[in-house]
Amino acid sequence: MFELFVSAFVTLFVVIDPPGCAPIYAGLSADASRTQAVSMAARACLIAGMILVVFALFGENLLGALHIELDAFRIAGGIMLFMIAIDMVFEKRTQRREERAEKIKAHNAVTPEVEDVSVFPMAMPMLAGPGSIATMMLLTSRAHGTPETLVILAAMLSVMVLSFAALAAAGPLMRVLGDKVEAVITRLLGVLLAALAAQYVIDGVKATLLS
Repeated sequence: MFELFVSAFVTLFVVIDPPGCAPIYAGLSADASRTQAVSMAARACLIAGMILVVFALFGENLLGALHIELDAFRIAGGIMLFMIAIDMVFEKRTQRREERAEKIKAHNAVTPEVEDVSVFPMAMPMLAGPGSIATMMLLTSRAHGTPETLVILAAMLSVMVLSFAALAAAGPLMRVLGDKVEAVITRLLGVLLAALAAQYVIDGVKATLLS
């Protein structure tokens, strides 16, 4: 069970990428007070966690209703994760996040009140995006029984707790780390994610050929 927890935790941590989300959230919440920033971070992680739990528990039934085989979803999910990994390695993901942040900050410059970014874009698509949703469904599809499913959910909740800590400390954290360190961390996570994505595709193709 501990090995399963570690595997699920590492996979979800790489996909959700709390260190990568922190600097973007710092930009999105730059005009918010400390209390508002922490409150929005808590809401974002709570909403993202609820979305991931729903897909983890009912995602397979949804696939069945759409007549999509799980192996096909494994392959598609692996390809999606690989695309995210490529973006992370070449910093395209960070660039898109920064563009979103700039657009929202530009809107805030016109609007006197602080815009709530907890639901969009923080909860979706930054924390509970296509990659993390696909990962939760893939992990729970491999679980054998309720105990293993609970272990995976516990790993996801642990990542959400770390995500909240990263978002809540986003401003001070970025002042300590700096842009260069954040870029190195993002690229390392991207390489690891690419390997995990390739394994998902291999598993899906292998299961399809052997069935």
